[in-house]
Amino acid sequence: MEHVTEGSWESLPVPLHPQVLGALRELGFPYMTPVQSATIPLFMRNKDVAAEAVTGSGKTLAFVIPILEILLRREEKLKKSQVGAIIITPTRELAIQIDEVLSHFTKHFPEFSQILWIGGRNPGEDVERFKQQGGNIIVATPGRLEDMFRRKAEGLDLASCVRSLDVLVLDEADRLLDMGFEASINTILEFLPKQRRTGLFSATQTQEVENLVRAGLRNPVRVSVKEKGVAASSAQKTPSRLENYYMVCKADEKFNQLVHFLRSRKQEKHLVFFSTCACVEYYGKALEALVKGVKIMCIHGKMKYKRNKIFMEFRKLQSGILVCTDVMARGIDIPEVNWVLQYDPPSNASAFVHRCGRTARIGHGGSALVFLLPMEESYINFLAINQKCPLQEMKLQRNTADLLPKLKSMALADRAVFEKGMKAFVSYVQAYAKHECNLIFRLKDLDFASLARGFALLRMPKMPELRGKQFPDFVPVDVNTDTIPFKDKIREKQRQKLLEQQREKTENEGRRKFIKNKAWSKQKAKKEKKKKMNEKRKREEGSDIEDEDMEELLNDTRLLKKLKKGKITEEEFEKGLLTTGKRTIKTADLGISDLEDD
Repeated sequence: MEHVTEGSWESLPVPLHPQVLGALRELGFPYMTPVQSATIPLFMRNKDVAAEAVTGSGKTLAFVIPILEILLRREEKLKKSQVGAIIITPTRELAIQIDEVLSHFTKHFPEFSQILWIGGRNPGEDVERFKQQGGNIIVATPGRLEDMFRRKAEGLDLASCVRSLDVLVLDEADRLLDMGFEASINTILEFLPKQRRTGLFSATQTQEVENLVRAGLRNPVRVSVKEKGVAASSAQKTPSRLENYYMVCKADEKFNQLVHFLRSRKQEKHLVFFSTCACVEYYGKALEALVKGVKIMCIHGKMKYKRNKIFMEFRKLQSGILVCTDVMARGIDIPEVNWVLQYDPPSNASAFVHRCGRTARIGHGGSALVFLLPMEESYINFLAINQKCPLQEMKLQRNTADLLPKLKSMALADRAVFEKGMKAFVSYVQAYAKHECNLIFRLKDLDFASLARGFALLRMPKMPELRGKQFPDFVPVDVNTDTIPFKDKIREKQRQKLLEQQREKTENEGRRKFIKNKAWSKQKAKKEKKKKMNEKRKREEGSDIEDEDMEELLNDTRLLKKLKKGKITEEEFEKGLLTTGKRTIKTADLGISDLEDD
């Protein structure tokens, strides 16, 4: 490992607690990284800090150490229920990781209690745990933390507990905003005391982050740490020890290339990124069947309760494959990842940088490879200019086996695989249509036939993006896909039951329509009744037209419409009055809208 250091911890201008130094030695960090040497002294001198540094540069310790030092220096020691520090992070995986790092330090300081609040756990249990054990340092995701402020009825008055807050840290701040947590962050900030230290850490600075800096930080010191050897004018976001590659291949060759690559590197640790949850489900299943002798795990944002367990298990593996979405792209530190493979390019350029940053962390080497379709090759120049992220080409691997027929056979044998493939294709196309770099990733340029072959589809799905298109290069299988059964007998029994119910509904179609019409007519009668009630209320609330005169007013309105159509002379209208029966109405009282055609 090549050390990128800025001196030993003892060289800091503000001395660290001996037990903090001991914990650092236990963790095997004898030296500081640039971001740590730049931010820790500022934080400890009670400055607000907005830090930008490349991914994998050691930002976690840059705020964990100052938090402990600030709390240790408090004149009045924290009680069990008093909160001294809060760390907010966008994903539960990153929160677990920070909590784990923090625990290496707090075990030396039994006077501090820490608590983890994330989704996928019972909030009631979180409340009870806080009431019993306290939480001087809270590590949380925004949604769960916001929810905890609303648990006063359950005996948790968090708004009172945070009055003692000294430090707030927003980790991966740009991702917090990208994921739509801005409203939650603003709500949380309203509960927190103004007299606090705030640290904002991110690998990229966006306009949204800048707005958050202005709203949440007081006279912040801005820290921007570049890679060593990178010119000051450069904005390279990836570690200098990262080797970045790209491979150009057709849509129906990409899966074969991926499997060949993974089979030849079974002793290494890989992250494989896909664009959607459905693609992770489908290709994860496919890789399990086709890459033998290696542990393959899947993780994505729609997993509620398994994510934490899968993440912790994969971190402990010496080798293996984690198939995932961008939920694993930010801040996650998985030891010794050799390759980051991007089967689908991410939806925005900054996500590309964060994905690559899962390897080559804290001085280690690592490699990344992105698969591109021939029409997407201009993305290489875009990344070089937009993200200062140069890539070198990797040639197509030779003698790759064609595994798509096997994948088709799996779909024919099990409806679960067939349905996963269809959902994956649909989700991929929909995600492609929403790509931020839509001048490069254009839906109209996509070869749908080649893409469907690459997904090993048995037939084309019905979806708006394919309506009216012909695909002579795609040959569907000569099988009625409705007859493909689930391998799982319970699921197949449920499917057959649903099919039987659908047949019965079809037979009773006429009666179903009658019921529907009846319900519609009731709805219409309700609307008419409501309309009449509104008209009655308006009349009672101060209309200057009496009920018995309403009919004559309507007659006059009709005459005015005739005037507009030329059926009445202008001479009659010049006086500004029209007289009918008992009532006289000024045309000005009716307004122009009354003269419009029905």
